[in-house]
Amino acid sequence: MSSRKGKPGGQLRTLVELTRTPHQALLNLPQRFGTVSTLGAGRMRYVFLLGPQANDFVLSNSELFSWGKSFEALMVVNGGTALLLSDGEQHRRRRQVLVPKFAHGEVTGYTDQMRAAADSVIDEWRPGQRLDMSVEIRKMVRRGTIATLFGPRLTADEAWLGALIDRALVVVDRPQPVQSLQRLGMPSWRRAVSARREVAERVVAEVAHRRGCPEEAGDVLSLLLARSDLTETEIIDQVISVTAASYVTSSAAMSWVANALLADREVWRRSADSVPGSGWRYLDGVVSESLRMHPPVALLPRVVVKPFTYQGLRIPPGNRVLISPYVTHRTAELWPDPHRFDPHRWDPEGPAYRKPGRHEYLPFGGGPHRCLGAGFAVAELTVIVEQLLRRTTLTLDAVDARPVGLADMRPRSGPHATVTALA
Repeated sequence: MSSRKGKPGGQLRTLVELTRTPHQALLNLPQRFGTVSTLGAGRMRYVFLLGPQANDFVLSNSELFSWGKSFEALMVVNGGTALLLSDGEQHRRRRQVLVPKFAHGEVTGYTDQMRAAADSVIDEWRPGQRLDMSVEIRKMVRRGTIATLFGPRLTADEAWLGALIDRALVVVDRPQPVQSLQRLGMPSWRRAVSARREVAERVVAEVAHRRGCPEEAGDVLSLLLARSDLTETEIIDQVISVTAASYVTSSAAMSWVANALLADREVWRRSADSVPGSGWRYLDGVVSESLRMHPPVALLPRVVVKPFTYQGLRIPPGNRVLISPYVTHRTAELWPDPHRFDPHRWDPEGPAYRKPGRHEYLPFGGGPHRCLGAGFAVAELTVIVEQLLRRTTLTLDAVDARPVGLADMRPRSGPHATVTALA
């Protein structure tokens, strides 16, 4: 690792940290090397551009990078034509198809279905039961996402589809060198490919059913089927990728919200008291602050396709550029006492409030590739929290709150909770 500000002896220590404790290593990078640093050489060089200025540059110059190459590891789950893997005109075309169903007005209309999905999971709980909240939340998010976006028939297969998608995702949540080895035919890779094939076959069957029953309309799948310029492969890839992306990142984010509520009874009490309110609520601050401290995606990669120079460093094609919402969100110059959980940061009437700049708060990325479902995700998180607060009393049993995962940052384990009472 090198930088104009690099400190002697820091390179090896940083390499070890990136392997063992990557989140802490990211936070250490600016102190050791400044906001620009590199790792590796040639076409295997990684360039860390950290902070809001770097975020602005990378997100405002998307033509310099390839998303398809940046996220090629996700192809085994999402498929080659998924929005997340699209560049240029193909990305714009596919995104324009989906945008109407993720507009604010549309998302507001989804909350009843989101609430019903959360309630259906809570209805399965019993007083005295010990829960792995990360598992239960994943179920709520997945059930609500599929019901809202793709209709009741696919929702009936939600658990089966989720198990298959999770099997495919296992190979994604590993370091890139391991991913490269997996593609040589390791059993885990073959299982992922097989799982994705089964999901695709179920979506194909649903597409055939919908084409024969045009009266079933109004959701995202109907919107996709109405477009004559989309191939069946494109439709299948969008259904699978939207499902996987929405519930994986949302459930990771929701696990941190649940941990914040369960770890401090005062946070739970004040959130519950604010549920009936209007305008800004303490609960809204809890969600925003959880997303600040633990953004679903800690590190955003980009593969360079056009050479450029940033702060005197020439960056050629093939290099991987990395920006980090996690680092930005914990920068003291932007967020005083950044490691302290403080929902009041987000109260527009509070003395500590400061509206963050567009490149200072990036829980769902930014620029033309900003997560299409960002508003959907926040709405779903909020609805789930409201139902937990309205209907349950939970006691935290255990949690390992060390973060794991860079693409879906979540607690290492739990939180685990016992159901004390239900309404």
